[in-house]
Amino acid sequence: MKQKTLFLCNECGYESAKWFGKCPSCGAWNTMSEFKVKPETATRSVLADTSHTTSKPVRMDEIETENEARFGSGIGELDRVLGGGAVHGSFVLVGGEPGIGKSTLLLQMCQEMGRNAKVLYVSGEESLRQIRLRASRLHISSSNLYVLAETDMEQIIQETDALAPDILIVDSIQTVYRRELQSAPGGTTQIKECAMLLMQYAKRHSVTIFIVGHVNKEGTLAGPKILEHMVDCVLYFEGEQTGPFRCLRAAKNRFGSTNEIGVFEMSDHGLLEVQNPSAAMLAGHPAGAAGNCIACVMEGTRPLLAEVQALVAKTAFGVPRRTAAGVDYNRMVLLLAILEKRAGLFLSNSDAYVNVVGGMRLEEPAVDLPMVLAIASSFRDKPLPEGVMSFGEVGLTGELRAVNCAAQRIWEAYRLGFHTCIMPDQDLGENIPKEMNIVRVKSVADAIRAVL
Repeated sequence: MKQKTLFLCNECGYESAKWFGKCPSCGAWNTMSEFKVKPETATRSVLADTSHTTSKPVRMDEIETENEARFGSGIGELDRVLGGGAVHGSFVLVGGEPGIGKSTLLLQMCQEMGRNAKVLYVSGEESLRQIRLRASRLHISSSNLYVLAETDMEQIIQETDALAPDILIVDSIQTVYRRELQSAPGGTTQIKECAMLLMQYAKRHSVTIFIVGHVNKEGTLAGPKILEHMVDCVLYFEGEQTGPFRCLRAAKNRFGSTNEIGVFEMSDHGLLEVQNPSAAMLAGHPAGAAGNCIACVMEGTRPLLAEVQALVAKTAFGVPRRTAAGVDYNRMVLLLAILEKRAGLFLSNSDAYVNVVGGMRLEEPAVDLPMVLAIASSFRDKPLPEGVMSFGEVGLTGELRAVNCAAQRIWEAYRLGFHTCIMPDQDLGENIPKEMNIVRVKSVADAIRAVL
């Protein structure tokens, strides 16, 4: 039987009958890959395989929602990121770099969820013996936890139908395949078709499905972008592999906020929840060292204190170096220009390095003022006074802009022993600790004069 040749973009999944050097959809170069499919496979839809009933319009107020209640995963930090727990029939994608702890997190989740629900863990990367050894190391044992080592998608669905679990975990989506497709596992077509099959199964049987996704060298999820559109939640597990801390973030969440984070610590016995991330991040904070400033940022509803470090040294090259870790590089360069123009710190002939301790990444604008104070402290080689923290957004004219949840940030700093807060001039109300020394400033120059 004659086969049909198709070309697919490895970046966005665009499908074409002919090859293009530049993808017409996403504009990427040299990403079109050739593969051959049978004519009936090319025209058959996954929906035809998974849906045998005809859908009809239903009035909104007639839809039953009692079964859509959330249920806890047994891991508080994971429930926080999911918005209070997992939803029945939801489809969740967990992505992250190799070795960061995705499989460990899901296996530990199986232990907790297995107390009240039936869980099927499908692995396409490990044998049953390897999974058992890893579970023994993590002290995981549950009579409701079933394990399947399989990569054939049809076989996985068949075994899931027979077992009828409440939760299905597929590790990973890049390793499973459908027999009728001629492309290799991990290709855009295989990922899209397998994910579509799982999505339809989750909605039809009200089974909560977690899938693991790999990331490419650019740090984005491997496979077509449509994979992120199919799922209900996209969770990123990130952190420095050489460091102990891991952060779980929600890039998409149809059932909750995308601003929450969960913090874990990697140990010999698996991932441990960090109930007080601020205290953990500030452990080992050096006293009397120049170039350090404590920042308070909001991660969803949780105030988080982190240490921002800066090092400014005279450059030995014609062009000074700029390096940022944990903060946006372009934002750091912008703040260096503001300091030179508005505060009189001549940094154009100095190398500048900024780092957030603990492998955290701070993206909120409130980290601007702590970054400015850390850079100024290192430039003048003068440490900030002990017990000082700060937050605030910096404008291009050097002014300080108000930030949200200021009182909440101050209470968190006070709870951890800080007594002075450098912040923009904004209204705080009366609900702040009386013992806290609030220093309101209107510009970066005023903030530097207040503490240095």
